[in-house]
Amino acid sequence: MSITRRDFLLLLGSSAGAVALNSLVGCEKKIAVQPTTKEVKAAFAFQPIQGPIPLETAGFRPEQQKEQYSAYEVRDDLVLPQGYQYQVIAAWGDKVGDSRFGYNNDYLSFVPTGDNEGYLSVNFEYISAIPWMQTYEQVIGKSLPFDEVKAALKEKKSGKNEINAFSLPDSDPIKAKIREISKEALLDQGLGVISIRKTADGKWERTSSKADRRISGISGLEDGRYLKSTGPAVAVFRKQQGLGYIDKLGDRIIGSYGNCAGGTTPWGTVLSAEENFQAQVPEPVYADGTSFDPGQRPFGLGDEELFGQGNVFGLAGNKYGWIVEVDPANPNDYGTKHTWLGRYHHEAVGVRVEAGKPLAFYSGCDRRGGHIYKFVSRDQVNDPKDKANSRLLSQGMLYVAKFNPDGTGRWIPLKTDTPINPDLPSTIAGNLIRLPKGPAKAQEKGRQSFQPLPPRVEGGDFEVSKDEEIAQYKQRFKKLGDLYIGNPEEQQGAILIDAHYAANAAGATCTARPEDTEIAPNGDLYISFTSGSPDNEGGPDIRVFKGPKDETPYEYGWVMRLTEDGNNPAANTFRWQMVATGGEPSVGGLGFANPDNLLLDNNGNVWMVTDMSTSKMNKSVKSRANDQGKPANLSGLFGNNALWYIPTSGEDAGKAFLFSIGPMECETTGPCFAPDQQTMFLSIQHPGEANGTRKNQASETREFLITTTTGEEFLQSRQVPIGSNWPNKNPDASPKPAVVAISKSQLT
Repeated sequence: MSITRRDFLLLLGSSAGAVALNSLVGCEKKIAVQPTTKEVKAAFAFQPIQGPIPLETAGFRPEQQKEQYSAYEVRDDLVLPQGYQYQVIAAWGDKVGDSRFGYNNDYLSFVPTGDNEGYLSVNFEYISAIPWMQTYEQVIGKSLPFDEVKAALKEKKSGKNEINAFSLPDSDPIKAKIREISKEALLDQGLGVISIRKTADGKWERTSSKADRRISGISGLEDGRYLKSTGPAVAVFRKQQGLGYIDKLGDRIIGSYGNCAGGTTPWGTVLSAEENFQAQVPEPVYADGTSFDPGQRPFGLGDEELFGQGNVFGLAGNKYGWIVEVDPANPNDYGTKHTWLGRYHHEAVGVRVEAGKPLAFYSGCDRRGGHIYKFVSRDQVNDPKDKANSRLLSQGMLYVAKFNPDGTGRWIPLKTDTPINPDLPSTIAGNLIRLPKGPAKAQEKGRQSFQPLPPRVEGGDFEVSKDEEIAQYKQRFKKLGDLYIGNPEEQQGAILIDAHYAANAAGATCTARPEDTEIAPNGDLYISFTSGSPDNEGGPDIRVFKGPKDETPYEYGWVMRLTEDGNNPAANTFRWQMVATGGEPSVGGLGFANPDNLLLDNNGNVWMVTDMSTSKMNKSVKSRANDQGKPANLSGLFGNNALWYIPTSGEDAGKAFLFSIGPMECETTGPCFAPDQQTMFLSIQHPGEANGTRKNQASETREFLITTTTGEEFLQSRQVPIGSNWPNKNPDASPKPAVVAISKSQLT
């Protein structure tokens, strides 16, 4: 269904002074552009740009749309409205402290230190194998032994392009080369802090303060800059023996990687969410919370892939997939992983802090069939700006959401006495749910020493596709404590380490790739769900996640509003409602696909980026049906990833206006505003991800069967660049992820 004016007006809510939300500091003010109607005078007023498909907000009547959209040219640039400009603040390879600016910058947080200056914290999510390997030598200025390792892997009898480098003797020259590649790849992931200020001419410059530093995927490996940890999982980290692999580092952790979105606290710390860590280390764990052997995620290298980067170092998989807290102002702080917040594919963090009440942190697990979680602290907040509030994250409870089809819901605690009650596969798109295997033998429960389970590549969980299997599972296991072993602290730690699968067992609702979790001024939680398609991990509940015509599965995403009962952050029950659906305007969508970050300004307006997968962007659509006669995937229609503005008041309330389109094969992410509201910082992630460097200005002409806003079909010819040269934009220039500052042009 389309978003309604009433729904978005509710974003404005109450402005009660007792509530301190994560939008109160620095970039987290999230001031978006204002409505474009003439009577509104605003710093970020703009004329919407033209996108690849007709929109109700584009200014063309249905009878004009065929002519205006019959031909379209995609640009390899950050396209902005007339009168706006961007400046590159930092790009991959730039110096940061004693290290470098990493790859695939994502979440941004600006914490001010004075007028027009402050700390810009940056997440570096992952490396895109194709452009990273193709351009590494040109950008970084040294070579890596890619060809030698590829050749060695081809000689292996397995016929695979992967190897368990962890098991190789240190004297093996291939192990040294794999270590070199993996070290550089992990160095380009994690977090970074850079100091910046605005000059008199309106430009931003780096000031390179003592606080500038990197927290990378190898922090602690050789430099002693280990990350710390709190909460019940620490008891598992400190185990000397167990069912699986133990790294012998105790509560010390080497590095952080897979850092996607995040949040900022009212006390000035930054929260970084580790998401797709499973590409580098094994995700599954045993019933005692210990990791699978590093060999279960071997190092892999091919022309288009580079994975298992933690393998050669023996990184323990159970130490990744957490929320990391960093104080950007403290140059000696290299991060703390708070395990009460759970281990899963964290995307973002919605922070609700109210004096006299417990903390409430919300986060989604960005996987197909992932869940919505809420951490509630044991103790209450006194002063929302007190840095001592970080201690509240070490005691509390993690809950997971159960969405009922009637618009109500409840929070299920992830603890040992929570009943086992998984959803039925027949209610899930794809008819699949994965559940924890539990202890190898019932008599092993509670022992102090164990015999390891036979290793299974699929991990410590199994696939359930028939409803009757759920009944059998419930007969075998009665409560979460039956699935995990150890003393009470270790059991709780194991549940948090295995949070996604424990949540499946407890009956949490499987959702549609939850991405952002954003708190509105009135305390409501807004959640973006990117995609309702299933895969071999699972899919969303078909009773909750439906398309405009009740179709399931539905690819193009939703926005949900969740209201805690009594507006209490510690409530056990809530109400929910879908307020927006992605897709074409002709079928009830707002014109975007796959919503991601939802940023709310201090007037309640919405700033949103999209997250279409690289493989689908600008993919030709010549028919509305596939070979089986079913609806075709239409993602290619929507072009490149973009930024949208949705006002919440005035005559344009609830309409989506296109503000910006990103370069080729990139994701636009991490948008936030400087305190003066005259500059927006934005991450441009993985330009050229699929095709690398654009050579000789290469492009293709592709055909798309699109519709007017009233549903009339017509053919569009679209010119699509192949690869990217952004941000340099010179022919054959290497594409690089970068952070930009967007502002009005000085001459406008």
